[in-house]
Amino acid sequence: MPPSLIEAVTDALRRPSLAARDAILQLPVTRVSFERALAEQADLFDRVEVAPPPTTRVPPGASARVVFWNAERGKHLDASAKLLGRLDAAAFLLCELDLGMARSGQAHTARELARRLGVGYAFGVEFLELGLGDARERAWHAGEANAAGLHGAAILSAYPLERPALIRLETEGAWFDGRHGERRVGGRMAMAATLRIGGRPTTLVAVHFESHSDPEHRAAQMRHLLEAIEAYAPGAPALIGGDLNTSTVSRDWARGTGEKPVLPAGRVLDPVPFEPLFDVAAAHGYDWRAANEQGVPTQRTRPDGTPRPPLGRIDWFLARGLDVFDPQTIPAVDDAGVALSDHEVLAVTIRSGRTAR
Repeated sequence: MPPSLIEAVTDALRRPSLAARDAILQLPVTRVSFERALAEQADLFDRVEVAPPPTTRVPPGASARVVFWNAERGKHLDASAKLLGRLDAAAFLLCELDLGMARSGQAHTARELARRLGVGYAFGVEFLELGLGDARERAWHAGEANAAGLHGAAILSAYPLERPALIRLETEGAWFDGRHGERRVGGRMAMAATLRIGGRPTTLVAVHFESHSDPEHRAAQMRHLLEAIEAYAPGAPALIGGDLNTSTVSRDWARGTGEKPVLPAGRVLDPVPFEPLFDVAAAHGYDWRAANEQGVPTQRTRPDGTPRPPLGRIDWFLARGLDVFDPQTIPAVDDAGVALSDHEVLAVTIRSGRTAR
């Protein structure tokens, strides 16, 4: 088993103290300090928090509806649960979920969404946050402190999730020195679990690729992810739901090295020719064409006016060894039409009807 694949589980992750997080901030901003902090907090990054469904249900039949969503911290729990609850999904693949962050009311957002939906969950930590978040969140929550400072991804389901696992995509420490606008310990990751559909084990994966990256780096992350999935369940049918950040360009401009490029709407809505990660996926037997609405943006402008148009398609399903149909891009808004995230919700129906090879 490669070191990036972690299957140890716990019923409750430790919540690191404010003193411990402040102590990390006092360390010299070096690679050695990052590795020291990562080692000292290793128990946060090397296990998965798991809670079973509150009631026992027979696994889904021949087909199942699956949802992916970048929930942008999970800030709006009641409205988000109401939105997701309407979708009648067998599983929810979710990223950007907070645990003990001021910006999301200090909630364990994966647990709270699961409770509201009446399902179980598997949650893994992507980052230990050393601050209040991005520039907007720091302004909104000035003077507050995070209760735990954890941020990650989860899979929620009313059905038993077998072999929940965390796939660590990297531990490069790119967020440790603050050059991306926040200070964090950890690295990008994915959550995986097995759900039996029609009696056949099917791998489900929720992933968030690095936002401060370029097409080549995203392709490398895809290669690492697919190799880890193959190690987890060789040849098994698999569905990946992810915020792949397929902007078609580098994010160097975000570090003050240039202006944000204004790209043609057609390019950001169809990034496939500009993102080699799709070639990597195809080479590993994964397809995206039938699993996604084509030419429909998955970004959504928030009440503060960000992100600005043109909005692109940066969230995707990728499927291997599955029949997929009825893809939807669902507005991520509350009953009043107010955005719950800067990402729309994706849904697709899958049927485990053919072999992966």
